[in-house]
Amino acid sequence: MALGTYVAVVGPGDASAEQIAAAEAVGQGLAEHGATVVCGGLGGVMAAACRGAAAAGGMTVGILPGSDRAAANHWVSVAIATGLGELRNGLVVRAADAVVAVGGAYGTLSELALALKTGVPIVGLHTWDIEGIEPAASPAEAVERALEVARARRALSPPASSGRPASVG
Repeated sequence: MALGTYVAVVGPGDASAEQIAAAEAVGQGLAEHGATVVCGGLGGVMAAACRGAAAAGGMTVGILPGSDRAAANHWVSVAIATGLGELRNGLVVRAADAVVAVGGAYGTLSELALALKTGVPIVGLHTWDIEGIEPAASPAEAVERALEVARARRALSPPASSGRPASVG
C-alpha cells in the first residue's frame, strides 16, 4: 500500500483574508500533487487549506482539539477528535512529513516549535521569522518546497511497517 505524502498546513483560526487565500491555494496545490493535507480541522487557515484540497479532489485530515468530530470544518475528509485541546498540535506536526505555516498566532508558534524540535521540515508563508523555517514568497513556492522536503525526509526515514505479517511464499 502506498502511503503517500502528508503535509500539515498550520496557521491562525482567526485568519486575515490574505492568509485565507494563501492557505486555500496551498491546500489546492498540495492536493493537485497527490499529498494529503493535515491540519487542526477547525476554521481560518485550517478550513481554507481543506477547502482548497477538497476543490482539487484531495484528502484532508483534521486532528481536532475537542471530543466531537462534528466540530470539524466542512472540507475535512477524516476527522480525528482527540479531546486533547491545544496538545493536539503535537499530533498535527508528528502526522506530517513537512509543515507549511501560513501566518501565525501562538498556536501556530507551538506547532512550529514542535516541528523544529522533532525535525519536521517547515516552509513558511508570512509567518514567524525563526531560524530553521524556510521562507516561501508565494503559495506555489510553498507547495513546491514542502513537497521537496517532505519527499526527501520520507526517503531518509521510510515509514514503519504496517504491522501486517509478510506473506510467506
